[in-house]
Amino acid sequence: MFFEFSSVSKISFGIGRFSELPKLVAGWGNSALIIFNGTGHSADDTIARLQQMLTSSNVRSTSCKQSGEPTVEDIDRAVAVGKSNQVDFVIGIGGGSAIDAAKATAGLLSNGGAAIDYMEIIGAGRKITAPALPWLAIPTTAGTGAEVTRNAVVGSPKHNYKASIRSDYLLAKAVLIDPELNVNVPANVTAASGMDAVCQLIESFTSNAANPMSDALALPGLRLAFPALRKSVANLNDVDARSDMAVSAMWSGITLMNAGLGAVHGFASPFSARDPVAHGVICARLLPAVIKANVAQLRAENKSIERYVQIGKIAANREHIPDELAIAILMEWIADSLQMFSIPTLASFGFDESHARDIIPKAKKAGSMKFNPVVLPDEVLLDILMSS
Repeated sequence: MFFEFSSVSKISFGIGRFSELPKLVAGWGNSALIIFNGTGHSADDTIARLQQMLTSSNVRSTSCKQSGEPTVEDIDRAVAVGKSNQVDFVIGIGGGSAIDAAKATAGLLSNGGAAIDYMEIIGAGRKITAPALPWLAIPTTAGTGAEVTRNAVVGSPKHNYKASIRSDYLLAKAVLIDPELNVNVPANVTAASGMDAVCQLIESFTSNAANPMSDALALPGLRLAFPALRKSVANLNDVDARSDMAVSAMWSGITLMNAGLGAVHGFASPFSARDPVAHGVICARLLPAVIKANVAQLRAENKSIERYVQIGKIAANREHIPDELAIAILMEWIADSLQMFSIPTLASFGFDESHARDIIPKAKKAGSMKFNPVVLPDEVLLDILMSS
């Protein structure tokens, strides 16, 4: 057995903890760059509260809104704003796109260069060699777990691809998670981001690099997420369900960082780059086809499907059931959730077989694909896409 385990050094979690932000950033400096996303009255109020807390602490702030998932142009623009305002630290607040943008921006502010210089696969792959500026992650959705990961996912429209800027130096100096900030996040966003968290927990638990420490978070995360996600979507004000999902999402970020993911996220990188589709929607729609293919391939190679069986038993909330029934209940939970949350098919975004054949070679290069529990032949990868 051999594994490594990484995590952020400080996580402040709990209802009402947002008000303690000044204590978390005390001593970080006198000028902050806030990178945020989100729309509506609630999001505006949250940013206004944040700015007021900083002002009261004699910290001046400059804000950048992140619209959609971050691109190399977004990162370079935010870095320019940070440099011109001589900021001392960065705050990322919002969904995963704002958190990733803040992460990359904090890294480039201290390392120099442009975003594409540090991109894996499509960029120069330049290494982050100096610690990022101190940065604080404040997620307001429960999904990507980006607040606790060391990679920032950034898109390049020129390459029609999303890839990571990755380094231990990019880990947040602190993470602040207040489930109250998730209350009233729209149902479609709650569902898509929550399905991403579920997918990440499943993929990291079934990854070929799973280890005892990632397992110790992945399975409890699923025990929380299976009931809490549906409760969160059904009642946007259910703060207890929001708390459970916030924990699950955070754990999914820690597990993916330490165990990797799989074919779902391998596909998501090139697909997300070519169409403005929410990452969680893509992952949710691909998840059942990938599980079906993985189970079939594992069986064909006489390899164990026990990890999928364990997940199925959690979905069923029953320990002593046959393996076949456990797998069936897991697939049923996913299918019912897709219908309940109105997750659209990939075809509804104009996706067809020609796109599938273009995406497969790109997906095979994605870092997540190498952690899939079994190697899937090209014809199986095509079947996954077409059935999704």
